Amino acid sequence: MTTGQTGVRTSDTPPEALGPLARLSGFARACRPRQWLKNVLVFAAPAAAGVLTTPAGLLDTLVAFAAFCLAASGAYLLNDAADAEADRRHPRKRLRPIAAGIVTVRAARVAGVLFILAAPAFALLAGGWRLPAVVAGYLVLTLSYTYWLKHEVIVDLVAVAGCHVIRAFAGAVAVGVPVTSWFLVVISLGSLQVVVGKREAEVRNQGTNGTRATLVTYTPSYLAHVRSMASGAMIVTYCLWALQIHADTLYGVSIVPFVLIILRHNLLVDRGIGEEPEELALRDRPLQLYTALLVVLLVVGIYVR
Repeated sequence: MTTGQTGVRTSDTPPEALGPLARLSGFARACRPRQWLKNVLVFAAPAAAGVLTTPAGLLDTLVAFAAFCLAASGAYLLNDAADAEADRRHPRKRLRPIAAGIVTVRAARVAGVLFILAAPAFALLAGGWRLPAVVAGYLVLTLSYTYWLKHEVIVDLVAVAGCHVIRAFAGAVAVGVPVTSWFLVVISLGSLQVVVGKREAEVRNQGTNGTRATLVTYTPSYLAHVRSMASGAMIVTYCLWALQIHADTLYGVSIVPFVLIILRHNLLVDRGIGEEPEELALRDRPLQLYTALLVVLLVVGIYVR
């Protein structure tokens, strides 16, 4: 078995040369469990509606979360299988299990299809057809992105942001609560900021290395402009919601950590470290502190007051 300087197996070694535990570990990494953090968005609407304290509401939300984890992992497996050759030319993505040859393209595709079929079926546990339909809609969008939309400039940004919005909408559908326009606008703008920040960091760090066609078209100044636009609109929308719709002290105070989160994220992206948003959430202490403060204020406002 050959390895690179990083000690990671390279693609010239057949998967059969690895032990079963190594292959299983590689498959688990190919499912990108860290990316499941994005699926926490399904808890947003149930939490805002105050139904997470009920056993039925919590159970249905957990079903939605699990269904989206299955759907996301299936989509990631198919995406990485499709991008295996391009990923091998990327300084970081070449270490992904499929690009490195730890998981074969064929195995990734078979597992990806099974996961995708299982996701809507699992969503049926929440009762009714609405949640499975939303999961299916998410799969249509994310697979369209994998095989088509990611090659379309600007559309690729909206498509990825749309996947985040569907996650948040699914939480509302799972527990049967209405979705307000305020909620959708804030989630949509927040999703756009994160996606644009990710793309901007890619452009800053990698330039036009050929691994993503749209990077040739985007410029840091254009992406920074879109990110600033999304940030400003999101702050205004949240302030109007907190001060006019919920004329309450706690909601008003929550504006402070909300703005701090946005400012911190913009700073990190400008420094070129927003390429993996889930890594920011897991490792950046100030961002974690601001988010925790925001959650505490909103939870107290919704469940205690």
